Amino acid sequence: MTGLVGDYALKVLLAAAALLGVWLLLVVVKYARADKGTRVSMWQAVRVRWGWVRLARMAGLTVTDKTPGLLAQITAQKDGPAPAPRVLTPRIRVKPDQFGVIVRAKTLPQVGLEEYQKSARFLADAWRCTRVSVLPEGPGKVVIRGVRSDPLTTPTTHRPTGRPPADLTRWELGVDEYAARVCVSLANVPGVTVAGTPGAGKTSGVNKFVCDFAPSPAVQIATADGKVSRASEGDYADLVKRMFAFCGDDLDEANALFKHLVELRKRRSATIRDVLGVKNMWHVGPSPEWPLTVLIIDEAHTYFREYKGSDATTKRLAALTAENARLVEDLVKKGRSVGILVILISQKTTGDAIPTFIRDVCPIGLSFAQKTVEAAVAALGDDIRNWPDASPVTLQDPAYVGVAVMAMQGHPGYTRIRTPYVSDTDAAHAAEATSHLTADPALCLDALLDSIGWAASGDDESDGPVPPSKS
Repeated sequence: MTGLVGDYALKVLLAAAALLGVWLLLVVVKYARADKGTRVSMWQAVRVRWGWVRLARMAGLTVTDKTPGLLAQITAQKDGPAPAPRVLTPRIRVKPDQFGVIVRAKTLPQVGLEEYQKSARFLADAWRCTRVSVLPEGPGKVVIRGVRSDPLTTPTTHRPTGRPPADLTRWELGVDEYAARVCVSLANVPGVTVAGTPGAGKTSGVNKFVCDFAPSPAVQIATADGKVSRASEGDYADLVKRMFAFCGDDLDEANALFKHLVELRKRRSATIRDVLGVKNMWHVGPSPEWPLTVLIIDEAHTYFREYKGSDATTKRLAALTAENARLVEDLVKKGRSVGILVILISQKTTGDAIPTFIRDVCPIGLSFAQKTVEAAVAALGDDIRNWPDASPVTLQDPAYVGVAVMAMQGHPGYTRIRTPYVSDTDAAHAAEATSHLTADPALCLDALLDSIGWAASGDDESDGPVPPSKS
C-alpha cells in the first residue's frame, strides 16, 4: 500500500515538473521573440507581481476585514482568543508590452476607482514609470496603465496590410500617451480639419488614412494639393494611382473638381431614398456601388484665399476662390448623409485659411505642432486654453514630429496621439496593388441607376465638369 502511494506521489511530482518545464519553455520562447522594450517590460511585470502585496499596503489599497473567515470560525475555540482581522489585498493580473505594463485589478469595499487614481503617482514611482493612468473596466474592476517609455516620443511605423478594413467607419489614428489605440468614427462625419506647422506630420497622417482604406472598393478618394502643380511633384505622388481625381494649385482645375463633386452630391441626394431605401447612407454603410467619397484638400488656403485688386486677373481669381469656398461648403454641410467626407489640411486653420463657415462645421479637428496659442485655438477651439499641458504649442520639439492633439468624444480635455509613419515605398506599393479598385463615384452611380432601371424627372441633368486628370 505504501509503495502504491509512493508511486502515485512520484507520478504527480513528475507531471508537475513536466508542466513547469513546459511553462518555462513558453516563457523563454516568448522572451526570445520579444523586442527589446517588451523584454524590459517582462522583468518589470515580474517586479510588479512580486511586490504588489507590500506596495498595496503602503499605498493604502488594502482593507481590514474584522469578520473571521469560514475556516477560522470552524476552528476557533469557544473560550479561545478571537481570530485576528484579515488584511485583504486586491488581486491583480499583469501584462507587459513594448511601453510598460497593463495591470488589471479588482476593487474592494473602500478601495475603489477613486482610491486607485489617488495612488497613481505613487504607483508610477514604485514601478519606475513615466506616467500611470487608472480607468474603470466594468463593475468592480479597474485597469492601471503604466508606461515606462513615453509613447509620444517613440517613433512608430505602419506597414499597410493590403486587406480591406473590417469597419469602414473606424479611422485608426495611432496611440495615445499611454500607448492605447486611438480610433475615431467616420460615420456621419462631414469633415475633418488637420493643422500644424510644416513638417509636423500632417500629410504623413493622411497618407496612412489613404493606405488603410485603399484596399476597399467601397472608398474612393480625390485630392487637391495646393503645394504643387502636378502630382509627381508632391507628397501624393506615390498614392495618386488610387485616386480617381487629382489637381494641383491651378484654381480652375480645383474649381472643376469641386463642381464635379457637388453635382455628385446633388444626384446622390435626389436618388438615395429610391436606390438605398434610406435617407442616410450610413444606415446601410458604404458599398462599391455607393462608395464613401473622400475629398482631401491639402494646403486648403490655396483655394480659399481672398484676392484683393481691381484688375481683371485679380477679380477673376477672387471670384474663383469665392466659388471654391461656396462649393466646399456645400459638400461639408450637405454631403454627410450621402457619404461624402472632406478632409481639409492647412498649416493654420484660421478664418483666412479655411473660412469659418466651413471649418466650424467639421466635427473632428486635429492639430500637430503649432507656434502660437491663437493657431492652436483656431484648430481645436477655445477650450484648449484650459489644457496647457496638451496644447500643440508644446509639440515643437523634433521628438514630437508626428504627434497630434484632438478632442475625443466622451473624454474630458484633449488627447495627444502618436501617428505612425508610412514609408514612401510601402505607400507606393499599396497604391499600385489597389489601383484597379479606383473608380469615379459618379460613374458608379450611373451604373447603379442603370442596373435598377431608375428614372425620374430631371435625371438627365449633366454630371457637371469632368474632374481633372491625374497628371
